[in-house]
Parts: sequence; C-alpha cells; structure tokens
Amino acid sequence: MRELVDMWSNTRMVVLTAMCASLYAAVLIPFMVVPLIPGLTHFRPANALPIVCSFLFGPAAAWGAAFGNLIGDFFTGLGPGDLFGFIGNFLYALVPYRLWRACTRSEPVPRSIGGWTLLFAVITVACMLCGATVGFGLQLLGFVPFAVLANVILVNNLVTSAVLAPLLLAVLYPRVRRARLLYGDIIGRPRHAPAWRRIAGVGLVVTGTVLAFALGNLASGGWLDPTTLAALSRNTRFLVLVLPPLAVA
Repeated sequence: MRELVDMWSNTRMVVLTAMCASLYAAVLIPFMVVPLIPGLTHFRPANALPIVCSFLFGPAAAWGAAFGNLIGDFFTGLGPGDLFGFIGNFLYALVPYRLWRACTRSEPVPRSIGGWTLLFAVITVACMLCGATVGFGLQLLGFVPFAVLANVILVNNLVTSAVLAPLLLAVLYPRVRRARLLYGDIIGRPRHAPAWRRIAGVGLVVTGTVLAFALGNLASGGWLDPTTLAALSRNTRFLVLVLPPLAVA
C-alpha cells in the first residue's frame, strides 16, 4: 500500500492522477441530468473508467477516481455524504488492480473462460465495496437507507463496467503497454508476495465486502435485529453490524 503515498513523488504518476480525475469528471458531469435517486446518485456510464484506469495506472487511478467524483459532486452541491463518495470511489479504483495482481500475473485482457471469470469477479467485488461504503455512510447520516442506495450503486456500476471495461481494456491496454505508461513501468513492479499472503489478502477483501454488503442490506431492511443489540439505537446497531466487515475489506 506504500505505493499510494510514494506515487506522489513521481511526476508522471501525478500527471496520470490529474488525467484520470479530469476524464472521470468530464464524463460524469453531462449525465447528472439523469438522476436515479435525486440529489444522491445518477446514471453513470463513466463508471467503467475507474476500472479501466485501475488496470492501466494503478494507484494513480484510485486517487483520480476519488478526486474526479468529488469534482463531479461540485455540480450537484457538496455535502457530508460526499466524503463517503470520495472513499467509495477511491476503493472502487483501488481494488481491481490489487486483486488482479494478487490472483494472476497475466494481462487483464482475458482470452480464456478462467480469465473472463476472474475479470468479472474482480469488477463485481469492486462494485460491491463501493456500494457498501457509500451506502453505509449515507445511512449513518440519515439520508437514504443502505438497502436502497447500495443496491442502486452496485447495479449502476456493474452493468456499465461489465459491458464497457473489457472492451476498453482490449483496445487501450496493449497501446498503453507499448508506450510504457503502465503503472508498473513508471514506479516499478512490486515484488510478488508469498502465496499465503496473497490468498489471505484476497480472502479478507472478498469476505469482508460480501459480508458488509449482505449485513448492510439485512440490517437496513430490518431483517437482522439481534436481541443482544436491542438496547442500541437502530443506527448504532447498523454501525456495529456493518462496520467490522467493511473495515476488514
């Protein structure tokens, strides 16, 4: 994770961060006139970009997605919920390249059933973690239930990314690789961690994400209400149930 900090000392990575942020914001802003939940989320065909940029530019894409989403939020009015949007989009672009790197050394341009399965699994986990993070924050703030917002974000992100990301990667990845602009070419390729660490890391991210998403839906909808937490307020129970797996992810 040191690369998320060290990249700021590399001029090209900073430029790529600015490019990712501006591109993401530029595609987000025109579609803000198509709201899905007015004032909170809208139709976002730009959601494929953080996934694609993640595989190309690594940590620069994570920061770029976070700042690009924040720039887009300026046009609908900033609020306390935008902090969770910043974090959610940061994770949305951080997870793909980290999970892919932990699972395989092949390029993210699938040519087999196994490759396609892994790519869609990685995209799904990233979409779920983004939805769980934003949904968690906005329910705590009292804006909208987790069960509504998290699922809308998941579907919105997943449909766009699953369709567009593989196509864009097939076109862009070989060209960016030939130009030696992949994040590994710029900041150096990290040493491959031992297998047990990679398996443990992937397991924690996937398990934490799935649990946070499932528990968030159950707790938000009132289907999960342990008697041991009966003395706590509804939001506190939600916090106790969802925050631990979200933190693990």
